Amino acid sequence: MISGILTATILVGCVGLFIGIFLGIAGIKFKVETDEREEKVLNALPGNNCGGCGYPGCSGLASAIVKGEAKVNACPVGGETVGNIIASIMGVEATKSKRMTAFVKCQGDCEKTHKLYEYTGNEDCRVMKFVPAGGPKSCEYGCLGYGNCVNACAFDAIHVVDGVAVVDKEKCKACGACVSACPNNLIELIPYDSHVCVACSSKNKGPEVMKACSVGCIGCSICAKNCPSEAIEVSDNLAKIDYEKCIECGTCLEKCPKKAIIGK
Repeated sequence: MISGILTATILVGCVGLFIGIFLGIAGIKFKVETDEREEKVLNALPGNNCGGCGYPGCSGLASAIVKGEAKVNACPVGGETVGNIIASIMGVEATKSKRMTAFVKCQGDCEKTHKLYEYTGNEDCRVMKFVPAGGPKSCEYGCLGYGNCVNACAFDAIHVVDGVAVVDKEKCKACGACVSACPNNLIELIPYDSHVCVACSSKNKGPEVMKACSVGCIGCSICAKNCPSEAIEVSDNLAKIDYEKCIECGTCLEKCPKKAIIGK
């Protein structure tokens, strides 16, 4: 009986030794060589894994940067500071990046809009497409105010105030999580230093807009006609600013009769 136990022990030990040697050889033979710069780039990244760069987490971005598939300043959270560090690691010159921030294109709070009915149910913005009129607010294009964007933000940079989501541009890292979370496509990334923004997303015609919201864009084109740099275009009854052309003169802000264009 004892000899049987010894035989089994020796056999198991031999099998384990064989497997260990086999795995060791296989590990050496099939070892994937990694660029040491990848680990350095990964360590330089903030580690939020927010996906704002378009890659699956910081490790995905680090790999893409080393392969030359992504820019050294592709991390929106790290910004220019991290971009400069990574540029140094990669031995290239960092290109100047423009800081961006999220902006909610709606002012339809409880004072400027009204309720069509009292809603009781699951307070989730995505659910509103299944309820009458797309939600209880008078504007079908406006902020629903249930905070899907708030839940998506990892930086505590967006909160619902009086029924409308508001971004704290100082905290915002422009990761784009709130943009993806908004079912009404109300949030966009704009230059941080922009001083004029169209705070409306309604595509309805003027009379309908005025019934729903006191500060909605009515598509009158006064802003576009008075813009000295031709930076504003009105399409689908809604004014849109081309920030590449905008010279921040504030003319549109002064001329807008409904105050749908706001200063930041």
